[in-house]
Amino acid sequence: MGGGKIVAAALAPHPPHLVYAENPQQNEPVSECGWENLRWAYERMRANLDKLDYDVIVILSPHWQTYVGTHFLGLEKFKSLSVDPVFPNLFRYHYDIDVDVELARLIHDEAAADGLAVKMMENPDFRVDYGTITSCHLTRPQWDKPIVCISSNRARQYYSVEVMQEMTAQLGRATARAIEKSGKRAVVLASNSLSHRHFVSESEVPEDMSKEHITSHHLYLWDMKMIELLRSGRTREAHDMMPEFTEQAASETDSGSLTWLLAALDYPEYEAIVHGYGTIIGTGNAIIEWPCYAQEDSE
Repeated sequence: MGGGKIVAAALAPHPPHLVYAENPQQNEPVSECGWENLRWAYERMRANLDKLDYDVIVILSPHWQTYVGTHFLGLEKFKSLSVDPVFPNLFRYHYDIDVDVELARLIHDEAAADGLAVKMMENPDFRVDYGTITSCHLTRPQWDKPIVCISSNRARQYYSVEVMQEMTAQLGRATARAIEKSGKRAVVLASNSLSHRHFVSESEVPEDMSKEHITSHHLYLWDMKMIELLRSGRTREAHDMMPEFTEQAASETDSGSLTWLLAALDYPEYEAIVHGYGTIIGTGNAIIEWPCYAQEDSE
């Protein structure tokens, strides 16, 4: 078919606290408020994406961890209850997800042709990870777009950050080729925090913002360095810095999701939109949008 394209992409972190604070009908726990700077940042990004005509959301989540190859959701429907194992008091979410199996299979096949180990996940009882659910909910709470969900192949645990980067960059390029061949318009999400050192205890009232701050100034400086590179279009520098950033900031970039996104976009040199930065239980989180649609309009 051909003619498909990535119309927008985003770094879309997945702390379940943001869903908890919004009190959607799908989530059982009820909050008073909380983490408004990040929730409003997501609102600003949604306002931009809502103006676009697109067919599918493609996401790579750190919390679907696979140790033999990269896996893809391979059935058209997944419906169940997702409970966060660390924060069951905050996230008990009833999900009903449609999957674009056709595009998932195309990405699978492109990656396989490149020599990557891949597998379609076709177990109807599989529980979709909360990272996928949270990022997709905060990006498109209507749930009216099908998704393609890609696992995090934990190459960093077996090998190194450098090996992880090589594999996920290759997967990103395969993803872009598959989207182009599909003829579909896609929004691509990297679902990860930046610095990822958590507090070790929870406040009596989780949404008490007087208790919220970055774990350390050291981690804050690393976050600001990475954000500046991404914001200013120096994405190849960000890629080159990723191994050190991942180690020094204890970053969730160890999942490969941000590397995957940058490679799928072919390392954009235009400015990204930083909708907001904030902390959740001490971790650093940024909502950053790459407005591919704006580049089309300027050509």
